[in-house]
Amino acid sequence: METAWDPYLLACPCRDVLDLVANKWTALMVGKLAQRPHRFGELRREVAGITPKVLTQNLRSLERDGLVTRKVYPTTPPSVEYALTPLGESISGYLIALNNWTAANFAEIKRAREAYDAAAAALPQPIT
Repeated sequence: METAWDPYLLACPCRDVLDLVANKWTALMVGKLAQRPHRFGELRREVAGITPKVLTQNLRSLERDGLVTRKVYPTTPPSVEYALTPLGESISGYLIALNNWTAANFAEIKRAREAYDAAAAALPQPIT
């Protein structure tokens, strides 16, 4: 029996994959890894604001789902390098496009937010 994959259904098993790839940290990490393989410290520096814990969690999830490989080099201390797999490369274009769309449209989004906030502030406030 084939499963009907529909992420709009609560019980769809593919929702956790959607959660991973729709994550802002995933989009940023995959964007960097699409340029070239990175060591952990490089990713931490280049993806500003990510904590080591969140970086580790996301790398493990990406590795588990087959989007990233982890290569350990026998040095002292050990060096670890992360790279996109072919599956990771297949989604990288979409995530890079999302990053680019965000940057290209931020000014318009900022204006919309300001207009919305101004309109909401102009509404009569309840008496407390």
